[in-house]
Amino acid sequence: MSEEAIEVRYQAEVKQADTDHHTPTAGAMTGHILANLQVNNVKLHQASWFLDGFAAEALQPLYTELISAGRKNFDALAKVLLDENELPPSTSAEYGSYAMLEEDGRNKYRGNTELVDITAHDYATQNMFIDRAIALADKENRPAMAAFLTDLRGQNNQAIRRLQAVLGKTAWEGLVEEDDDDDED
Repeated sequence: MSEEAIEVRYQAEVKQADTDHHTPTAGAMTGHILANLQVNNVKLHQASWFLDGFAAEALQPLYTELISAGRKNFDALAKVLLDENELPPSTSAEYGSYAMLEEDGRNKYRGNTELVDITAHDYATQNMFIDRAIALADKENRPAMAAFLTDLRGQNNQAIRRLQAVLGKTAWEGLVEEDDDDDED
C-alpha cells in the first residue's frame, strides 16, 4: 500500500474515532476499556514491585494473577473488537488518550493499604466503562461483544472482592456510593 493510501485510511480512522467518541458506540467504549486494561497492567506491576514488608510476599500471588488475567483479557478484547469490525487502539498515545485510569509515580512510596485500595478503585472505574459498553453492545445487537464484556465485569467484581477482603472490607464498601433515596418513600 502506498504512503498516500495509508495516510488516507489513517485519517478516515481518526475522523471516525472522533465521531464515535463524541456519540459513544459499543466499539468506542470498548476501546476505552482496552486502554484502561493497558494502563492497569502498568499500575498492577508498579503496585506489585513496591509492596513491602510481610504483606508483600502474601500479596505477590494475587497481583501476579491479576497481571496475568489482565494481559489475557487485553489480547482477547482486542480480538473481539477486530471480530466486530472495529479498530482497537494500538498506540501508547491512544491508550493515554482513551484511558480513564491515571498513573502516578508517587504511588511507589505509598503503603500497602493505599496500593491495594488504589487497585480496587481502578477495577471499579473500569466497571463503569464496561457497564456502558455492555448497554451499548446490547442496543447495537452485538451479543458476542456483550457476552465478553459481561464476563470481564464478573472477573473485575471478583478482583474487587479479593482486594477489598485484604483491606478488611466487603466487596463494594467505600467503592460505590450508597443511594440515600432508597430509604425514602
